[in-house]
Amino acid sequence: MAVVDVENLRKVYPVKRKQPGFLGSLRSLWQPTYNQITAVDAISFRIERGEVVGFVGPNGAGKSTTIKMLTGILFPTSGSARVLGLAPWLERQRLAFRIASVFGQRSQLWYHLPPSDSFALLARIYELDDRPFRERLGQLVERFGIAPYLDVPVRRLSLGERMRCEIAAALLHRPEVVFLDEPTIGLDVVAKQEIRGMVKALNADEEVTFLLTSHDAGDIEQVCRRVIVINHGAIVFDDSVTDLKRSFLRHKVIDLKLGREGEPPRLPGVTVRVAEAFRLRLEVDVDVQPIEKVIAELVSTLAVADLTIEEPPLEEIIAAIYAATGRSVAAGR
Repeated sequence: MAVVDVENLRKVYPVKRKQPGFLGSLRSLWQPTYNQITAVDAISFRIERGEVVGFVGPNGAGKSTTIKMLTGILFPTSGSARVLGLAPWLERQRLAFRIASVFGQRSQLWYHLPPSDSFALLARIYELDDRPFRERLGQLVERFGIAPYLDVPVRRLSLGERMRCEIAAALLHRPEVVFLDEPTIGLDVVAKQEIRGMVKALNADEEVTFLLTSHDAGDIEQVCRRVIVINHGAIVFDDSVTDLKRSFLRHKVIDLKLGREGEPPRLPGVTVRVAEAFRLRLEVDVDVQPIEKVIAELVSTLAVADLTIEEPPLEEIIAAIYAATGRSVAAGR
């Protein structure tokens, strides 16, 4: 049985229409009229136990609205959804003990208290007995390396340190499904890699199912096996990350800082975008030239001081998907 089963789920918001002029403003008070804004437009998908699924799209695409319905925060306008066999908006309390959510821009940790106090409070909320709670917390502290932060007020933690504690807090009650909404937003490269490693390890060791939203194509490529792309409330792509990469992630950009001046090697599929005294920026067509071979050639022929590999912006990927399906990103459908 699928752990998440969505069928023709739809959410429409009434938005009050502003009427011009003073009389129009008065009329709006006594006889308001509304526009209907469709945030989620009859989407359907299934997620099996143990999957790590990317749920991506531009701002306003309907990602957060969908997650709010799947966690029981919002009622849908029509359609159905079941998470772990439960209707989220009708059985929210029962479902809350079996799922978790982490929002990159919102914290479930008390800002002025150390994480250990928030963990103890969450143990009470989830009705965890003391011994199982201590055992579970010990496992999470060791796995995520958060022992140095347990007694430090959250306000004094870096964003990366706080996010590690946020994920640990979400996993205290051993949820079966975890919704991650932009968990790496604002993090540096090292912190992003740590969060991605945690998600992959938890999925492998505990078979936790993840639905991950992100604007970072690296999150999707490194963590997820499948990706659902949504735009203007409609699903426009639902397939494996391998297929997404094969079809739409055909270019990568390599940015090099050099210890001394040098000429880039001439390789098929590699285009020089920037060539300065101590910096090169190259675009690689991975269909023509494997990225590993390009990096090996660069390191062996140039004095490389620093090297970064960039993915194309997610907006470009979505535009490519729409171009392939004969749709317009602006139009949405």
